[in-house]
Amino acid sequence: MTAQTTTSLRSICVLRLSAIGDVCHAVSSIQAMQRANPKTSITWVIGKVEEKLIGDLPGIEFVVFDKSRGWKAYRDLSKAMKGRQFDVLLHMQLAFRANLAAFFIPASRKIGFAKERSKELHSVFVNEHIHDSRGFHVLDGFRDFVRAVGVEDELPRWDIPIPHEAKAWATNYLPKEPFIVISPAASKAERNWLTERYAAIADFCHQLGYVVLLTGGPSDTEKQLCHDIDQASRAYMINLAGQTDLKQLLLTLNKAQLVIAPDSGPAHMAVTQNTPVIGLYAHSNPNRTGPYLYQRFIADAYSPRASEELSCSVDDIPWGYRLKGDALMEDISVEQVQQLVTKAIDFYGLEQPLDEEAH
Repeated sequence: MTAQTTTSLRSICVLRLSAIGDVCHAVSSIQAMQRANPKTSITWVIGKVEEKLIGDLPGIEFVVFDKSRGWKAYRDLSKAMKGRQFDVLLHMQLAFRANLAAFFIPASRKIGFAKERSKELHSVFVNEHIHDSRGFHVLDGFRDFVRAVGVEDELPRWDIPIPHEAKAWATNYLPKEPFIVISPAASKAERNWLTERYAAIADFCHQLGYVVLLTGGPSDTEKQLCHDIDQASRAYMINLAGQTDLKQLLLTLNKAQLVIAPDSGPAHMAVTQNTPVIGLYAHSNPNRTGPYLYQRFIADAYSPRASEELSCSVDDIPWGYRLKGDALMEDISVEQVQQLVTKAIDFYGLEQPLDEEAH
């Protein structure tokens, strides 16, 4: 089959339901596709939570897939797709839930991941596979998709709108002084760093003169984690856990000088705002899922342990290989993260407080 390009495609459907970080990765590729041909109609089938972050991207129609509705979500999707026919479906998710959703999206071509990366019946629901995989990182995998429709690589960039309401909120709740964000919670507790070590880093940032902000979602576990860090620290902190929506969080990350976080959605949201990130990684490969633009500042406990476990070099660790264990994050020391904070401030020329005495 002769490969079509965006100049000959009238309509493209993107299927990427979740999660926040992966959706952020996908945005850069989708917007590159828009720039290549603004006349191509783009529809994005996306999760309910993720739509709250990027549902206002200009020029894209969003169809929400609400997984909380169970099987009814597929009925809703089928109704939304009735009478449509897309030139191409870019099926950018391997999970079975997404694979099944692809069945209900009518498209002449359904392009999926390379065969060697396919799982959970992904190959059953597509009729083409990416055959030119150039990158190891998840974001590079999404660039493979848009390259398949004729969009060449460019330096990733993002344009995610921030509404006036969020900016008004920031005026009242964000400090005027330079601040560093600690976003301590990952989607699984085992990926969180130790409470007392987060507190020690907060103390260190405070000693440098920065205000420290804690951010987290509305769940009881995230709010409790941020509370415990606040209690364990000697520094003055602003605890915003459970007090921001996704747009307010995005603006908070935009205004921050630096973000410290494990493998989580906020780490990748910060990347979209060109805010430097210090990533804390022990379970997943930071070369695959690390903060894309800031991989030189990762506290990497994953690579040496995975290399030892598999008896291979770091470069030969298989794509998608994860480590398991509740204590892996203990391999990241306070001193290691302190050094990364100091180096990041110097390397990026971050704004420093005029008065470095504690606030």
